[in-house]
Amino acid sequence: MTGYNTIARPAMAEHVEKRSRFISLAAPVSTEKDALTLLEQTRSEHREATHNCYAYILRTGSLTRYSDDGEPGGTAGMPILEVIRRRELFDVMVIVTRYFGGTLLGAGGLVRAYSTGASLALDAAEILALHPCILFSLEIPYHNYGKLQNILPGFGIKIVEEDFAEHVRLRLRIRAERLDAFQKELSEMTAGSVAPVVTGETLAPD
Repeated sequence: MTGYNTIARPAMAEHVEKRSRFISLAAPVSTEKDALTLLEQTRSEHREATHNCYAYILRTGSLTRYSDDGEPGGTAGMPILEVIRRRELFDVMVIVTRYFGGTLLGAGGLVRAYSTGASLALDAAEILALHPCILFSLEIPYHNYGKLQNILPGFGIKIVEEDFAEHVRLRLRIRAERLDAFQKELSEMTAGSVAPVVTGETLAPD
């Protein structure tokens, strides 16, 4: 499992080129269904637009799709895709909607306009780095619970779930590369009486 960068939430931008209005949307998507749903929503919102050009890259299967949506071949979808690629983002879709302003931009002008639109939307987005993480559980006596709470932040450990019964049962998440160091400190703190039980893997931000 390897980490990757995506965006946290949708972001928008707008610019004008020779009276043509370009509205750009960057959004996280994880499946083709997500991407197609977003495209239909955008087309519905911008029914009077001349073009809704797009590109997306999905991490699963390294899937890429793009469309010029009626613009001359290679002047819209591919430039948008290249902007996403250069930023090394995955599970991201960018749609650039054009309202024609009456002046032709030419092939070079279109490439610049759609590249600019994609860049502006991604500039407005919050980049989210997802890292390989380990999910694990612990069962710890109450007299050690306070000590445990003190060391968790130093390892960037997130508490997923807590259950206070005879002992404290916890489900936690840690960056994979930090697990060994945490295990060592936990063993020293509890004289080897408590050890994490790995339950799975996931990708998550810090």
